[in-house]
Amino acid sequence: MAAEINNTREGNTIGSNRELYADIIIPLALPKTFTWAIPANLIETVKVGCRVEVNLGKNKKYAGVVKSIHDQKPDFFEPKPILNVLDAEPVVFDQQLKLWEWLASYYMCSEGEVMAAALPAHFKLSSETILVYNEEYGDDFSALDHDEYLVGEALLIKKELKLPEVQQILDSSHVYPVINRLIHKKVCFVWEALKQTYAPKKETYVLLNHQYDNEEELAKLLNEDKKLQRAEKQMELLLSYLYLVKTEGEVTKTELLKKSGATDAQLKGLVDKKILWTEKRNVDRLRFLPKDIKVDFDLSAPQQKALAEIQEIFITKPVCLLHGVTSSGKTNIYIKLIEQYIRRGQQVLYMLPEIALTSQIIRRLQKHFGGFIGIYHSKFSPNERVEIWNKVKSGELKIVLGARSSIFLPYTNLGLVICDEEHDSSYKQQEPAPRYNGRDAAIYFASLFNANVVLGSATPSLESYYNAQKGKYGLVELMVRYGEVEMPNVEVVDTKKIEQKDRSKVMLSPHLVAAIQQVLDRNKQVILFQNRRGYTPYQICTVCGWVPQCKYCDVSLTFHKFSNKLLCHYCGTTYAPVITCAACGSHSFKERNFGTEKIEELLQETFPKAKVARMDIDTVRGKNAHDVLIQQFEQRRIDILAGTQMVVKGLDFDNVDLVGILDADGLLHFADFRVNERGFQLMEQVSGRAGRKPGMAGVKNITGKVLIQTSQPHHPVLQYVQQHDYKKMYADELEKRKQFFYPPFSRIIHLSFKHKIKEVVEGAAHHFANALKNKYGNYLVGPAEPVVGRIRNQYLMELLLKLPKDKNLLINCKKDLLEQVALLHNEKRYKSVGIVPDVDVI
Repeated sequence: MAAEINNTREGNTIGSNRELYADIIIPLALPKTFTWAIPANLIETVKVGCRVEVNLGKNKKYAGVVKSIHDQKPDFFEPKPILNVLDAEPVVFDQQLKLWEWLASYYMCSEGEVMAAALPAHFKLSSETILVYNEEYGDDFSALDHDEYLVGEALLIKKELKLPEVQQILDSSHVYPVINRLIHKKVCFVWEALKQTYAPKKETYVLLNHQYDNEEELAKLLNEDKKLQRAEKQMELLLSYLYLVKTEGEVTKTELLKKSGATDAQLKGLVDKKILWTEKRNVDRLRFLPKDIKVDFDLSAPQQKALAEIQEIFITKPVCLLHGVTSSGKTNIYIKLIEQYIRRGQQVLYMLPEIALTSQIIRRLQKHFGGFIGIYHSKFSPNERVEIWNKVKSGELKIVLGARSSIFLPYTNLGLVICDEEHDSSYKQQEPAPRYNGRDAAIYFASLFNANVVLGSATPSLESYYNAQKGKYGLVELMVRYGEVEMPNVEVVDTKKIEQKDRSKVMLSPHLVAAIQQVLDRNKQVILFQNRRGYTPYQICTVCGWVPQCKYCDVSLTFHKFSNKLLCHYCGTTYAPVITCAACGSHSFKERNFGTEKIEELLQETFPKAKVARMDIDTVRGKNAHDVLIQQFEQRRIDILAGTQMVVKGLDFDNVDLVGILDADGLLHFADFRVNERGFQLMEQVSGRAGRKPGMAGVKNITGKVLIQTSQPHHPVLQYVQQHDYKKMYADELEKRKQFFYPPFSRIIHLSFKHKIKEVVEGAAHHFANALKNKYGNYLVGPAEPVVGRIRNQYLMELLLKLPKDKNLLINCKKDLLEQVALLHNEKRYKSVGIVPDVDVI
């Protein structure tokens, strides 16, 4: 029996007369995987990895994924039967199911939550309520009240109504009492149905009747058919069609009518005469280039050496850290590695932390690999994501370029994972669960295929560099820029020495203004980095010091001048601008600090002839907005680009000679043990955008310049950035981490407690901590109120566990934490307290 069941893991059906059961994952936060019975008529079609329709509770239906098939009947309940099989072949493979299980176990969530994050929206079906008209009731609605009558009339006409349609008819969201009365009076009954929402895109193609494939017959038609010659518009349309077939191959109806200027009626006339005919075909929503491999460049000597070292490391270690300074040409090494793996027929996953980075790199990769490569991230529509999913599953796409969610795709033969900018905190999922780190999950996922992993960065995370130093990962270092371009000169501008009339923060120092003007005079480009969006982070009353705050969060409101609104960056609530102080009634406000909007405005005033643009989450909301802005900067249609972290990460521009970091203090003043590491990474990464292009032969290259504005010019992190000295930063930070027992010397589990009543959440956090003290007292920090103590009207408390790197201790601690969560929720006072565990918090 075990052998038969194992066969299902390979997608084979199972033949047995014994009763069989399936453990099925459904997209809910359930503490364990439920079991359903496999009816005899479905035994041949139920396979591991397929979606099946199951009933949970009274009549709620879900599309779940079969995790395993076995013959062990549950002891304590009678399993319900599977209702239907939704897929002929698995939608996920064994490696993915193992990844889901690992993510749920490691990051303390359910497999249902992982499934909800992993599958495209169109694969995650749940039932929708449908009201079905009861024909036996008849059409006498005299016994119904007004609302019942309106719904009854609609049901009589349409026979079925969905819940949103009932809400629309009654112009109310509270329709359940009306529905209940209609059911009680037997006017209708409720049906729960699963709905497949994915639909292939169809395109109408126009084809020539096979009779006219013969050139003589075609000439006869064009020259001798009197009816056709009298219909001039149809003749013009036919000639346009023949021209398009000759020049472009197959012709769609849309394309033909657009290029010929003809109408539907004229095309129908040719179809009726049986000269042309049309057929509908399924087409891709995303256009792919022809498949081709053309790697037509040579690596420099240092790059070639690094590539050889990586290949040698892969003989003995599956993971290699490539520490290459900014502009050292790490991407060229990746391209050479990708070529090797796809020539072997294997798939490659190329991960990036930000969607903004994919637009520039995809063009480089398409140049070398054409249609072998596809992109996957959250900006694609649900339909497009399903199509990419299926192309990866079939093996048609050999290379996937994507953000962290791309690890969930159904690879069949994964050979290489590249995790570029591996240090970036954007790899960590924050909300909702699973709160996984894409880099760490990719390393585990690759191990299921025996695939190799390259972690690349100019500023590796301390954890990764520590693992490389200890021999867990291989380490390859590339410490020279491509073309022997020098690292940019970094100058620190002391803003304390600059007098401001209103004592406000310095935005553009005279030194920076002069440097920008010099660069513009040379017809070069400038990038300015400010890690705050909006116009001004907060306003303050000059009389009493009152600051406008969010009603639902304990944070000040940011003024966005473009939309003329105050915005909470935590809950997203918008407010009208405040002109009167709520405390003293004064109308006098002063703006404190500055965001990217204000910088953009000041740049336009200071450099009226320059073309200025802003890159932050407010300006790149659309699907292709990132790409449009980046291409404009590449094409030098923008002289000065001001932005948030989006301008920092991995972008490659040839003509940037100056980078300005406008407020280094804002990067170095967070209450976080990683603040120095993060500050160094951000400043070193953004400084690496300057002076990347080698000079022409015989011409001295002008080294790029970086200006950092700060009120703390002697801060140690700024010294490391000036010297581009990652190793000194690493050594100093490692010593402090060891002293205070932080990663990489410990594992951190962070627990957040949330409740709308402050006293309740404080009581719950202390009760929880007291229950853990006996066993984990040495590792506990807190509970304490975080810096922002209330978000979305929920008060917060935090608890931290710093555990030794002991696998068994970590596993047991997670079990104890989940058990304690259940015990806390059994107490009436704390039942509604939300508890969010976050493993390896960033």
